Amino acid sequence: MIGNRQPITTTLVAMNVAVYVAMALTGVSPVAPTLPQLLKWGANWGPLSLGAQPWRMLASNYVHGGIIHIGLNMWCLWNLGFLAERVFDPWTYVLTYTFCGLAGSLASLWWHPIAVGVGASGAIFGLAGALITALYLGHLPIPRQAMQGTLKSLLTFAGYNLFFGAVAKGIDNSAHVGGLLAGLVLGAVLAKHLMAPPEIRDGWRRGVFIVAAVVMVLLFMVVKHSHSNLLPR
Repeated sequence: MIGNRQPITTTLVAMNVAVYVAMALTGVSPVAPTLPQLLKWGANWGPLSLGAQPWRMLASNYVHGGIIHIGLNMWCLWNLGFLAERVFDPWTYVLTYTFCGLAGSLASLWWHPIAVGVGASGAIFGLAGALITALYLGHLPIPRQAMQGTLKSLLTFAGYNLFFGAVAKGIDNSAHVGGLLAGLVLGAVLAKHLMAPPEIRDGWRRGVFIVAAVVMVLLFMVVKHSHSNLLPR
């Protein structure tokens, strides 16, 4: 079964779909949710995310603005996840996806803090970025021709979607860029230990994500300070 071969991806897709279905069952428009509805379900928004509700930076990654939005995002996640489950161990996959989603939310708050942001695209772009650098730097046992084809596909995915996000209205390209940059860095740092024995790989991963968490908190404080005028006094 496909689900058995992609347990992490299947779980992530199921979580996103479950939130979407729950929203629809409670009266949220399945096609075009309103901004108050999105905020109720955890959308990312500067005055709240930078204030007393920073959890929105994570929750917003599982909220989508309609059937087309979630359909496109889940299609991308499913295809990228098929590769990610073969390159990364489960914890590396989950932590990379989560941290890149947070990075995308934080970039969005920094760039346009009064916009309401939702969707998994920051995390998905981050996953693509991590795969690009991990494949390029990781010395994985993959034939050179297959490696080149995969890297070309990943770069095409990132480039096309960044361009589309730049020219289309209503797309939060700052979240895409933030997630992608975070993924590129994480993939590069993790790359050389991907094929190491489990105890070495796990220790390195633990250290990398502890540092990433500290950096994320520091960046959050910087963004919060830069937009302090939006917060209630």
